[in-house]
Amino acid sequence: MWNVLRQIFRVGLVSQPAPTGDPSMLEADLHADIQRVFGRALCIRHVDAGSCNACELELHALGNPYYNLEGLGIRFVASPRHADALLVTGPVTRNMAEALRRTHAAMPDPKLVIALGDCAACGGVFGESYASLGRVSSVIPVD
Repeated sequence: MWNVLRQIFRVGLVSQPAPTGDPSMLEADLHADIQRVFGRALCIRHVDAGSCNACELELHALGNPYYNLEGLGIRFVASPRHADALLVTGPVTRNMAEALRRTHAAMPDPKLVIALGDCAACGGVFGESYASLGRVSSVIPVD
């Protein structure tokens, strides 16, 4: 934990500034972009590859009336055959690697893969413990 706090103090704030402008115009622009690219709603298949559930809590919050993700043209689907994007949370362990490969293979082309959170991108706080066991596959070869 001390390493994480030291890194926060050393790096500082790295978040982007809040968007400026009318929020309803930003929503309309996002919805128009999704319609232009996909011609329908963006369908996302979420796979939890062993996360601590912090990312999942944030994903569930996107479905509430305040954020209204479905109103913007983004929805979550249960089947990878209906998905445009694969959303991965958590560090990918050896046990989940094959499941992710199969999920990715079941998706129609073109495919998007989104690594959500620090754990999915590089192992996060779990990275060192999993890496010492040789279980993290930060990049899974798909083909």
